[in-house]
Amino acid sequence: MTERRSGGAEVVDGVLGALADPTRRRLLDLLAAQGEATATTLAGRLPVTRQAVVKHLAVLDTAGLVTGRRAGREVRYAVRPEALDATARWMASLAADWDRRLARIKLLAESAEAAESAGTDAGGPGGAGPVSEPQPPDRTRG
Repeated sequence: MTERRSGGAEVVDGVLGALADPTRRRLLDLLAAQGEATATTLAGRLPVTRQAVVKHLAVLDTAGLVTGRRAGREVRYAVRPEALDATARWMASLAADWDRRLARIKLLAESAEAAESAGTDAGGPGGAGPVSEPQPPDRTRG
């Protein structure tokens, strides 16, 4: 049985996969700073060949992170923020879920600690001091 995924999840998967590579992250940084650039221009700023830059840009394009438009003989690339925005929203939602879970765990731990402290401070029946540990039954008598 195959798992059916929503379009939003596929976008996030594509973005995270594309951003896993440091060269692709650097390409996005350069494009964000420059606005638009050709593969040749970008290759001049990175320690990789133009062909490698084109391949990385193709991965970023497939993930919806960049777009290329032909201008004469050149292809000029620019950042497309929509997929990155969707991924940021997903990450913020995930972080909020974990914050709620951790707050609940903290509340449970504090409640347990307060209950334990109240039981120890009261000293058991009559408040005569600390509660002694329960002893196992005496099994020597028959």
